[in-house]
Amino acid sequence: MIMNNWFECKVVSEKLIEKGATKRVQETYMVDALTFGEAEQRIIKEVSPYCNGQLEVKDLRRARYSEWFPSDKESADRWFKVKCMFITLDEKTEKEKETASMMLVQAGNVNEAIEYLQEGMKGSMVDYRIGTVQETKILDVFPFEAKTKKEESEN
Repeated sequence: MIMNNWFECKVVSEKLIEKGATKRVQETYMVDALTFGEAEQRIIKEVSPYCNGQLEVKDLRRARYSEWFPSDKESADRWFKVKCMFITLDEKTEKEKETASMMLVQAGNVNEAIEYLQEGMKGSMVDYRIGTVQETKILDVFPFEAKTKKEESEN
C-alpha cells in the first residue's frame, strides 16, 4: 500500500471568463508530495497550463487524509471529507474504543460519497462507522505518479 503525503494548496490565478475578460480567482487543490517545496513545484506545474497570467501559491499546508477514494464517474465532480470512526476493542478494559481517521472521497453528492466509501472499505476487516461527511472546496487532486525509466532518461 502506498502512503500518500497530502498538501492542501490554495492557488490564486487569473482565469478567462465570459467575453474574453479575466478574473483573479482562488482555488484549492490537493497534491501528493514529500516536502513543502516539492508540493509547491508540483502544484505550479499541474495548474499553470490552465491559468492566464501570473500564478501564486497563497497557502500550503499538510492535510491529514489516511485514505483517498477517487472516482472515474463523470458525475463525481466534488471532493468530500469523511470522518471515519474505526472501532476497536480495548483488551484490558474490554470497552470499545473509536479512533478518528479522515478520508477524501470523490463523488457527486453526499449519498454517493458514503456509498463510494463503503464500497472502498468492503475488503477491510476493521469495524467502522461514518462520523461526518463534509463537502470541500477542493477542485482537483494530484497524486504522486512514479516516472518510468524512459521518462527519467528524457528529463
